[in-house]
Amino acid sequence: MIVISTTAVPDHVRGALSRWLIEPAPGLYVGTVSARVRDQLWAAVAGCVADGAATCVHPADNEQGFTIRTAGQRRRQISDFDGLQLVRFLPEPPPEP
Repeated sequence: MIVISTTAVPDHVRGALSRWLIEPAPGLYVGTVSARVRDQLWAAVAGCVADGAATCVHPADNEQGFTIRTAGQRRRQISDFDGLQLVRFLPEPPPEP
């Protein structure tokens, strides 16, 4: 199973995802595809995210049982801590005067 969440991505990226996955909520895609299709879909999303952002969660053979991939700029970043993927928050940028 694969889950991809998108925010403010171009329409053609949403179209490509909807060919392979279902969209139960706006910007949230879920489905079961092969690892090859998953990697090709993610490459297409990550290469065209522009000013938006995307997150992909899929099964993996590790302690957590899944892997998280991100593309685009977000306050939440995935950090590897001894093989565990943890989420860390970046500080908010100061307001411009």
